[in-house]
Amino acid sequence: MARHDSPKYRAALRIAERMHQLGHAAYFAGGCVRDLLLGREPQDFDVATSATPDLVQQTFPKTEAVGAHFGVILVLDKFDAKFDSNLKGERITTEVATFRTEGAYADGRRPDEVCFSTDPREDVLRRDFTINGLLLDPIAYEQGGSIEDSILDFVGGQSDLAAGVIRAIGEPERRFAEDKLRMLRAVRFAARLGFTIDPQTQTAIKAEAHAIHQVSCERIRDELTKILTEGAARRGFELLDETGLLAQVLPEVARLHGVAQPPQYHPEGDVWTHTLMLLDHLPAGATATLAWGMLLHDIGKPATFTPPDPNKPGDRIRFNGHVGIGIAIARTILTRLRFSNDDCAQILALIQHHMQFGDVKKMKQSTLKRFLRLPHFNEHLALHYADVMSSHRSLDMYQYAFENFEQLSEDQIKPKLLLTGEDLIAAGYKPGPRFREMLFAAEDAQLEGSLNSRDQALAFIAERFGAPV
Repeated sequence: MARHDSPKYRAALRIAERMHQLGHAAYFAGGCVRDLLLGREPQDFDVATSATPDLVQQTFPKTEAVGAHFGVILVLDKFDAKFDSNLKGERITTEVATFRTEGAYADGRRPDEVCFSTDPREDVLRRDFTINGLLLDPIAYEQGGSIEDSILDFVGGQSDLAAGVIRAIGEPERRFAEDKLRMLRAVRFAARLGFTIDPQTQTAIKAEAHAIHQVSCERIRDELTKILTEGAARRGFELLDETGLLAQVLPEVARLHGVAQPPQYHPEGDVWTHTLMLLDHLPAGATATLAWGMLLHDIGKPATFTPPDPNKPGDRIRFNGHVGIGIAIARTILTRLRFSNDDCAQILALIQHHMQFGDVKKMKQSTLKRFLRLPHFNEHLALHYADVMSSHRSLDMYQYAFENFEQLSEDQIKPKLLLTGEDLIAAGYKPGPRFREMLFAAEDAQLEGSLNSRDQALAFIAERFGAPV
């Protein structure tokens, strides 16, 4: 039995064993080796081999040539039902890449030319960071060797792992010139792993930060989302700020620096500090919408900052209209980063409604129930909790909303309507703009508990709006 029992490990091991049988070198490469050495569960196991893409495709019955030009083939394998009975019939994919060297990167993303190689050292030297440049011989490991003794390390990756350092392989300037996204990846790895960035590597990022715009908006969005959702969002954004990347990819967020807040409500400090404290509440695996909602919830404050009026004793800093302005700014950001319509709607809703918690105890039942039935209300609760715990720390409104959300059933929050437009037409009312107002008023009364039947609802409409003409 394999010394590591995950299905993905076993699938990658079978590939490596088959390559060895055919006389080719094959190693586990990149992040999976790093994670194994750190005692973390790898998300995937990638294989690097001296075999050409054509041979890989000829050897395995199910493959996809996702990047054959770059030597990358996906090998599809079934899960082992003995260990994964619930996943029987599903497939696992293993990325198999031929050793290669690369030419220049004219577009700052992909090499213009790729040459396949049989030398694993050449393959490692074109990778991004030393901790991702480690190779593991799975055959030697399976034969009883220690994981450390089964490692090929051409770039000092093991020592950097031990020291907790993110260091570019070779010349940092060259690595970042090849793929500008690597600058964001350096920040993500440092934040997620709790590492520091090597000074020379960080200097190169600062010098090249302006060039991050060569990367597509979608790739930037995805990398930022990973920084926000991998469990170290605050440190990630501190590093983005320190490296100069934040001002390039999210200048609107960088403007939160130094925007003072009224100390009686925000003893923690300026809007930037407050936002970082919210990010501290994001656990690993948080949804992208909640993460971006937390990041952008006060994005309208810099534009609406109003200092205290010296002619009004006791006046304070205000941000009148910051929610509406924040929605407009956030929409610009989300559009720029090409978020889906659904994600954009939820993030904007989080911004739109985050101040409403201050009024929950004053809301009539119908208003409260409409509030509680907002899509993904658990995210609104999570944002409000983090907002409060990052400022005045008074949880009264949160507790009230949470208890009502937990105690009220779906039928109470969103009951079947007593009255529809068809009912109004059947009663003799002519369709028109007032229908919406009439139906809203009927539902409002229903949510308040004052209407319990269709007949009562029709009588209510007749009394409120007049009998049909």
